[in-house]
Amino acid sequence: MSVIDYHSTFNAVDALLDALKPLWQLVAFECDHLPWQQTFPQLAQKVWQLDDGEIDNLDMDQQLLVETLLPSLMSDIKQSLLPQADELISQLSWLVITSAAQSVHSENMIDFSSQEQQNNQPENDDLVHFSAHIKGRKWQQITAFSHQVDPKYQPLLPRLPILEWCAGKGHLGRLVAKQQQVEVTSLEWQASLCAQGQMFAKQWQIPQRFICADAFAPIDSSKPLLLIDQHAIALHACGDLHIRLLKLATLAGTRAISISPCCYHLIEHEDYQPLSALAKGSALKLSKHDLQLPLQQSVIANSKKQQLRNQEVSWRLGFDSLQRDIRGVEAYLPVPTIKKSQLSASFSDFCQWAANQKHLSLSSEINLSHYLHRGIARQRLTKRIDLVAHLFRRALERWLLLDRVCFLQEQGYQVTLAEFCANSVTPRNALIQAIKTDE
Repeated sequence: MSVIDYHSTFNAVDALLDALKPLWQLVAFECDHLPWQQTFPQLAQKVWQLDDGEIDNLDMDQQLLVETLLPSLMSDIKQSLLPQADELISQLSWLVITSAAQSVHSENMIDFSSQEQQNNQPENDDLVHFSAHIKGRKWQQITAFSHQVDPKYQPLLPRLPILEWCAGKGHLGRLVAKQQQVEVTSLEWQASLCAQGQMFAKQWQIPQRFICADAFAPIDSSKPLLLIDQHAIALHACGDLHIRLLKLATLAGTRAISISPCCYHLIEHEDYQPLSALAKGSALKLSKHDLQLPLQQSVIANSKKQQLRNQEVSWRLGFDSLQRDIRGVEAYLPVPTIKKSQLSASFSDFCQWAANQKHLSLSSEINLSHYLHRGIARQRLTKRIDLVAHLFRRALERWLLLDRVCFLQEQGYQVTLAEFCANSVTPRNALIQAIKTDE
């Protein structure tokens, strides 16, 4: 795909997110009303018409969520008299297109129907034993990713030795080494995982060696991790870890890079540090909280688990209302994680526990029932604020992915953005492939 296509896509998504950031760039727990209700009255009316149980179902289905809320949002924009309203309406298409692959031209898209059929084919006995200790969904991700980094199936990729970044036990690298018959170097900082991975490699007589090292440690110029004639791969390297790989690989001029980013919020700085010149020029400033938005998708199908989750949130919000009155401070006070067994006790027990955690004293005269009802009411509010924000989770992830794509293009790489597996296997299914072009 050409540079201008990715750039124009980034600019469209960037303009959409910037114009509508009051809907998604907020902390629901800090709100006591719909903060955007005056500007988007029809959207506000729509979310209050939703049944509480319906919200949980919508949150699990991004496409259904968009189909449910988009008409009201479009109506509000049309009636807003904003000078850019027409352009904003057209940019809302980026909410409808929910997959990374759909944001590129058709020649870069993956045929998921044939890929899923391939993944569902019975494995030979050798691979069954090979994957015996890997959980099913993780194994699906590994096999799908390994297929996309194999020159046999991706002719544009050069056949090169592999560097597996943040390897864990090296499951991906081991399969790649077996399938491609190439040498694999697996980098992992936990010595125990390196030892287990090396044992598996020896057992299967795989040309895979482990380097036990910290990915963030200063690079020894006499022993560089990244080389020119190398294919660097990373499946679900979190936050700064995959950013570190991109920076080191582009600095070294590594000929091929294949990554699937994950956990964008796990970064050192308080705010996101854009990579590309294009993103650096954006008006958007993203906090760690903002960066968690792409990961905020409910996958709780069990009604009992969902009920407990709702109970915990309402209790936390009830206590939050209580602590604000006690302290006389209108600010959210984070409370540590609780054991699920605590939810079988009473709201009063929870409040006493939380107060102890925060060194607060609870008077016996406090009407805790009042605060429980306030917590339930606030939960109904926060669920609706979050639901609207979740309209933008895929758009924000696309912005982050395109920042990485544009950065690689700026460093002289030919880049494609696609998907390596279906969303049902993992929502973090984006694949960035980069090949160094000849100078």
